[in-house]
Amino acid sequence: MGMVSKALQEAFEIFCNKKVAGSSSNAELLATFCDNLLKKGGSENLSDEAIDAWLENVVEFLVYISDKDLFAEFYRKKQAHRLLFDRCSNEGHERSILTKLKELFGREFTFQMEGMVTDMTLARECQNSFEEYLATNMTANPGIDLTVTVLTTRFWPRYKTCDLNLPSEMAKRLQWISSLGTCHIIGKFDQKPIELIVSTYQAAVLLLFNNTERLSYNEMLEQLNLSHEDLIPLPPMEERKKVVEDVDRDRRYAIDASLVRIMKSRKVLGHQQLVSECVEHNSRMFKPDINMIKKRIEDLISREVVRILTF
Repeated sequence: MGMVSKALQEAFEIFCNKKVAGSSSNAELLATFCDNLLKKGGSENLSDEAIDAWLENVVEFLVYISDKDLFAEFYRKKQAHRLLFDRCSNEGHERSILTKLKELFGREFTFQMEGMVTDMTLARECQNSFEEYLATNMTANPGIDLTVTVLTTRFWPRYKTCDLNLPSEMAKRLQWISSLGTCHIIGKFDQKPIELIVSTYQAAVLLLFNNTERLSYNEMLEQLNLSHEDLIPLPPMEERKKVVEDVDRDRRYAIDASLVRIMKSRKVLGHQQLVSECVEHNSRMFKPDINMIKKRIEDLISREVVRILTF
């Protein structure tokens, strides 16, 4: 019976890790499913109990996914978007799935995710304090409604920053990740005023025309201090490709760390055994590519980080 059980488990793992829907992986699809459950409007017809049950199923299913680190990165990117743009349907559910993930995969797996949720709680407190400060210090008031989210860098995905020359109303005292911002501005048109909801870049461009009726592209480029890529702008890099690249980089770091730890403890080790032990070290989070391990060994040898190997 034990052998039948093991065979069924192995077959299920193979099934769970097959590529589906073109280039999508089950790790990505699982993260997207979680996002749909957790964001506003994604699960309106489900009770809190039903959502919690689905999240429990997701975590149980994740046990069979080999690329758990890929799931974590896709999940983190989508979670960041929900949190930053106020699209979480229920913060309790956000914390609930993180508790389940931490119980199964350890604190390191959810460290950044939990940090983001805590950051948003602290940011709300900071915003309330900021509003109280402005109410009692009218000279500091920027004259516009301003909501600021202060983040701890190490918890969040890396976002593109630039030295955009902001309008004076927005530029006081703060460093901005302008690529994430949105602005509500009033366009004074002949027929009637219209509220425009635009990105920070778009707002900065439009506000230039408060002072002049005509501007050339090069003048806008110079006044805003933007690059050509941001002022046109070109379509952003495909999100999926960026996530995969980030995970690939993190895997190289993880493999390097494993190789160094193994060699420090074993001193001398055959090449194949070193590769096998490295696979074993990392298999809890992802299935290491053998060629990548061999390249990392070569790189460590060339940098004299690992000196003694028996081939």
